Amino acid sequence: MTDVLDVAVIGGGASGLCNAVALKSLDKGLSVAIFEQLPRVGKKLITTGNGRCNITNKCISISRFHSENPDFIDYALTYFDNMFIESFFADLGVVFTYEGDKVYPYSLQASSVVDALRFAADKNGVITFLDSKVTDIKKEKDLYAIFVSGKKFLARAVVIAAGLFSGGEKLGSNGSIFKLLKDKGYKTVKTSPAIVQIKTDNKITKSLKGIKVNADVKLLKNGKEINADSGEVLFCDYGLSGPPVMQISREISRQNADFKIVLDLMPEYSFQNVEDIITFRLSVLRGRSLENFFTGMLNTRVGQQIIKMSGKKLSDNVDSISKSDVKTLCKIIKGMEFSVTGTLGYDNSQVTAGGLDTTQFDDTTMMSKKDKGLFCIGEILDVDGDCGGFNLNWAWASAICAAYGAIAFLGDER
Repeated sequence: MTDVLDVAVIGGGASGLCNAVALKSLDKGLSVAIFEQLPRVGKKLITTGNGRCNITNKCISISRFHSENPDFIDYALTYFDNMFIESFFADLGVVFTYEGDKVYPYSLQASSVVDALRFAADKNGVITFLDSKVTDIKKEKDLYAIFVSGKKFLARAVVIAAGLFSGGEKLGSNGSIFKLLKDKGYKTVKTSPAIVQIKTDNKITKSLKGIKVNADVKLLKNGKEINADSGEVLFCDYGLSGPPVMQISREISRQNADFKIVLDLMPEYSFQNVEDIITFRLSVLRGRSLENFFTGMLNTRVGQQIIKMSGKKLSDNVDSISKSDVKTLCKIIKGMEFSVTGTLGYDNSQVTAGGLDTTQFDDTTMMSKKDKGLFCIGEILDVDGDCGGFNLNWAWASAICAAYGAIAFLGDER
């Protein structure tokens, strides 16, 4: 290893690995090192997409991303879109499969994506330091001094790919570099867990623990709908989970408000359709107990819970249901409501909303406007995407963008 690195990459996660590989593919002569605080690289990446790694999405657009400064996102996503990302990984030997608009490795193994990046980094001479926690970064004349586990390294440029808080300490997400930069005067945007399970008043959800339903999901803030999605919802002892629930979770931890989740358990049917179905069932299921009234229409336990929520007893007879009871049952089916009490927090979230204020960085290079030669990429910036491959696409796009930026910076310096 040379005495002075060309580029020191802080963090061996998705964006850090991608950046190192991109740097070496653009200039094989560069000396590049990754500093990873965990015993292995890509540990958080291995968990993405339920272990399958949703690499990108066919429908990349700024509308699927969130930031206080959304214009910052445009350049990277325009030049390094999903097609570019697929080409980048294809060159590393990754073959793809598609589920709707979602793009996965054909192996359906996130570990294979980590290995593809790791093998490429090793092959091209990227030096990887594991169990190497960066404690400080200082400018020394025209170089950066990186202090790592009691040692000092020098580099001409630094790429910070350290992430934020999502996944928690077990995945190396403690936000230490974010705090370091904040202490050095970098402005930040409030952080909060996003794409995370939602805690609710859990008496009903606890009784339905483990049951999955397809539903339209709405998030209400002070009675007004602010977000919605649809898909498979999972009832849990703490509240609700599943892709549509996690998709709408972003705002809950960012502000104090009266949040409620409303589930439409029969989204394909109108209120009138459901009312007609129930009325018909009353005529053909006479004599049956309400315990089994919804059998064949809804999940049995869900149906029984709806009966209880309507104020009826499971032991009551179908004949006891009045016209007003029918309306009540329809209202519950088309709008089962839960009061939100919070989320499961950073440790269980897939991404962190907020981060470093992007107005401090050049959107075409990811380089700091005040510290030339210092680049920030991935989750540490105030950019987060929806569930479905958008956050990984940002990790890759910002990493490759910074690779080009670092090459240009080093060329100017020389």
